[in-house]
Amino acid sequence: MTKLVINPSKKQSKINKEIYGHFSEHLGRCIYEGIYVGEDSQIPNKNGMRTDVVEALKHIRIPVLRWPGGCFADEYHWKDGIGPKETRKKMINTHWGGVVEDNSFGTHEFFELCEQLGCEAYVNGNLGSGTVQEMSEWVEYITFEGVSPMADLRKKNGHEKPWKLDFFGVGNENWGCGGNMNPDFYANEYRRYQTYVRNYHPDHPIHKVCCGANVDDYEWTFEVLKTTHNHCLKELHGNMDGLSLHYYVHPEGWEIKGSATDFDDKVWYKSLNKALFMETLIERHGHIMDEYDPEKKIGMIVDEWGAWYTVEPGTNPGFLYQQNTMRDALIAGITLNIFNKHSDRVKMANLAQIVNVLQSVILTDGADMILTPTYHVFDMYKYHQDADLVESYLDGVETIGEEEEYMVPSLQESVSIDKEGILTITLNNLSVDKDEPVEISFAECQTKEVTAAILNNEMHAYNTFEDPDKVHEEVFSNYTVENGMIRFTMPASSVVQFRVR
Repeated sequence: MTKLVINPSKKQSKINKEIYGHFSEHLGRCIYEGIYVGEDSQIPNKNGMRTDVVEALKHIRIPVLRWPGGCFADEYHWKDGIGPKETRKKMINTHWGGVVEDNSFGTHEFFELCEQLGCEAYVNGNLGSGTVQEMSEWVEYITFEGVSPMADLRKKNGHEKPWKLDFFGVGNENWGCGGNMNPDFYANEYRRYQTYVRNYHPDHPIHKVCCGANVDDYEWTFEVLKTTHNHCLKELHGNMDGLSLHYYVHPEGWEIKGSATDFDDKVWYKSLNKALFMETLIERHGHIMDEYDPEKKIGMIVDEWGAWYTVEPGTNPGFLYQQNTMRDALIAGITLNIFNKHSDRVKMANLAQIVNVLQSVILTDGADMILTPTYHVFDMYKYHQDADLVESYLDGVETIGEEEEYMVPSLQESVSIDKEGILTITLNNLSVDKDEPVEISFAECQTKEVTAAILNNEMHAYNTFEDPDKVHEEVFSNYTVENGMIRFTMPASSVVQFRVR
């Protein structure tokens, strides 16, 4: 039996709601068809945004949305996406499929989407192929309320009042698709560009995000922080509020990646092992950040994460469309638990990507929509948002797997407490075939009321448009409460959530 011990009185750090953020790029069918169908579409919409998708995202309390990229951000010129749609310039999406982008979804549409979702806006600026002036004018267009050329242009285009811009990324993956830069070169460019990302509203400051590392490129983190902090006032902490990190699970490596639905036990454990590597990355990059930012004023922003497989057969390779199984549910659960446990440093994360691309929470086909296993995990975990992480540990966890290099713990968890004193416990059983007896005990806590939910199926299970509810969240009642302890058997390949007051 595995024992989970929880001490609700030992609060450790706030779990920012932004950890449960999402990412929408002009890629494949993410924006067009997935979110935006236009005002004249037969698909029910409000100002062009799919009503079904918006309502589903509101249900999981989406806190923040990142746009327009990704690699697309550093070839995007924002002025092409404003004004009458019939006069907007078309462009080739060179990164993703070579398709023509008509720019019918631009700045106004993005903020309309954020308003419908009730979420914060995270805009990624073009440092790779854009100019300082272009970036500066975009911020002015979005946020300035007075009289200025860009504010006047926004008003001319039909939006009198400025929008609230919460986060601004100064470039994206500038070590790769964003310009193939060296870290010191990028860091100096960051210093220059961010200078002109002005805060026009002192009451609503823009949080600036600096481009951080790809996976385990610790040299990038070190050199960027070294350069940004050089000749910089200590209290300005490198003129940044966040430093990004990108990491994807590729079961078979970058070149092959592997099938989203056809895999064996070995690949299952290999995938989950790679998901667990996120903790190593956070700890090691975090250690470097501690050298320059011991007070943790700079948030680690994991603004691209998730599983990346070979595209579904018969689909455009540049559209990155893939299915989503119970394996992805476990990858999501594992990763979110890690973020929760490192919420002293991790301040935002954005799953890639929100609809129809990579590890999506929603898939669409014309007017039809389905929710993926990953969606249900986000629904179960939403109660962690803005709650306090509390002390918890597992005793009796086994190490399981089929290859020594890719072993994993049998169970993994995180626990938080909200303002009403309700505990949220999220547990993952990483075993393919072994159910696990579990006992939960509490220090200095009387268990008065318990509810639970479960997501469980065999490892290959996924939802289709013919069978949209094959994998779905259910009420979990197979537990007992005795002497303040919760006892239950956790099924193999499952995610379980308890709410305890």
